[in-house]
Amino acid sequence: MSFRSLIQEMRDEFGSISRHSLRSRSHRGGGGAPRVAAVGPAEAAAMQQSCWAQLPPELLREVLVRIEESEAWWPSRRDVVACAGVCRSWRGITKEIVRVPEASGKLTFPISLKQPGPRDGTLKCFIRRNRTTQTYYLYIGLTEALADDGKFLLAARKCRKPTCTDYLISLDMSDMSKGSNTYIGKLRSNFLGTKFTVYDAHPPYDGAVVSKSRSARVVGLNQVSPRVPAGNYPVSHISYELNVLGARGPRRMNCIMDSIPASAVQEGGKAPTQTEFPLSGLDSFPSISFFRSKSARIDSATSQLSTQKEEKLVLKNKSPRWHEQLQCWCLNFRGRVTVASVKNFQLVASDENGPTNQEQDKVILQFGKIGKDLFTMDYRYPISAFQSFAICLSSFDTKIACAG
Repeated sequence: MSFRSLIQEMRDEFGSISRHSLRSRSHRGGGGAPRVAAVGPAEAAAMQQSCWAQLPPELLREVLVRIEESEAWWPSRRDVVACAGVCRSWRGITKEIVRVPEASGKLTFPISLKQPGPRDGTLKCFIRRNRTTQTYYLYIGLTEALADDGKFLLAARKCRKPTCTDYLISLDMSDMSKGSNTYIGKLRSNFLGTKFTVYDAHPPYDGAVVSKSRSARVVGLNQVSPRVPAGNYPVSHISYELNVLGARGPRRMNCIMDSIPASAVQEGGKAPTQTEFPLSGLDSFPSISFFRSKSARIDSATSQLSTQKEEKLVLKNKSPRWHEQLQCWCLNFRGRVTVASVKNFQLVASDENGPTNQEQDKVILQFGKIGKDLFTMDYRYPISAFQSFAICLSSFDTKIACAG
């Protein structure tokens, strides 16, 4: 039995119970015209939740496990999200069943976008650019095609300032303002467009220190918990090498991941994993009603970066090879990039983080052009979709002192 037919059958059953209860009340007064008891919104909601919550936990868990296993890809995976929004008991069990992207390779709830990608394999996404509105939209592919209708994940809007450029990142494609409840972070460049900082609006790990920049996000006390202040938490620093003479060659970039220890790329290494959004205006966003906790929680096993003062993970370009016949620099994107562009890149762990002085072979993030305003973005552990999107946005920015 499919999920939709199962839910419809349960709704019909509970609906008949409710109708029967109302009919009983209407005839309870004896003679005279039947009267329907007035039920307030709060009482009606309580009755509905109690009906759904009265399912035996063992049966409910079995049903939810089967739904989670059968709905592996979007758009059918929205059924899993729907289960989490039924009532408190359904939400609790669904939360236990759904695994993080690191283990499952799936993006389910919005918090998944802040969690590291899969260890085995990559998550294949793509970015659409709108030159007119200076906006960028991140989608996860629904098929093996380079780009399809996709499932929307994140949006960004470019904001030019006299001394820098900001890319505001949001969960809502229709509202990308910094004061929005769905604002989750930003990318900021310097004047030359050669150095960037990625800021998370929420603490990326336990003990993270908020930036004291004057541009820190101002939020009313009624919007966030005083225990989890919203602000600019630096999670990555990106730099492009100066190339004033415009020498032939691809861009060279370096990414220091402030929130990820260098040991994360090693066997058994761990990266900080956020498990819930802090209490904030995000709770009022319809598509993420699943998250209504009273405080931010971070995986305790991976939140020791600040206390242990480990070496930070450093990502750099994978070295391309010069192709004599094509007369260009080439990288093997395995069919995921089809148009030559100075923006194309592959990032690997720097040799500073490896056991030897050899360049790491495993590509952690790759980005490349496939159309005029269409680009692929594939990422994996230990970086998240949010971090990957921000790094790719840096490639779009105009670089006065770099070639291309």
